[in-house]
Amino acid sequence: MTTRKERKPKASAPASVPDRPGFLEWLKDPENAAAYIEAVLEEGEPVGLLQALRNVAESRGGVSQIARRTGLSREALYRTLSKRGNPQLSSLTAILGATGLRLSVRPSEAKARKAA
Repeated sequence: MTTRKERKPKASAPASVPDRPGFLEWLKDPENAAAYIEAVLEEGEPVGLLQALRNVAESRGGVSQIARRTGLSREALYRTLSKRGNPQLSSLTAILGATGLRLSVRPSEAKARKAA
């Protein structure tokens, strides 16, 4: 007769819980939000930019609040910031303006060094 060994339960790693509330609080600071958007732009992924704008919008009262500030409908704003969204420049500047940010352009580092 085979005896059963008592198995100890395996210690499981704690589930990874992102600090979303802390992240959204951090994004409330305009300097942090601008740095975040800038970093996402440098990655060059349009979907990443739309997600970043959704995160900033959420930190500033949510999409409904931003829709009111921009004059866009809530549905249009959700559509614009979706993964398949393709915002027009006017929508993008309105969204950024409603979150306390603005669009700017600067020379890329490589081009700036060549010109000097």
